[in-house]
Amino acid sequence: MKKEDELVLKVTKEIVVKFIEVGRLSVNSFQEVWDNIYRSVRNTLKEDNSND
Repeated sequence: MKKEDELVLKVTKEIVVKFIEVGRLSVNSFQEVWDNIYRSVRNTLKEDNSND
């Protein structure tokens, strides 16, 4: 696994954990929320790398 992929997974996990802690995420919507957050984090990382 590439370093960037590992970073995306870690950041996504932290965001999802926070959403669970504050009650903003239910089991029924987990997959959709995970996918959206993962895509957003990945795209942000790619955009940031392309600006270097």
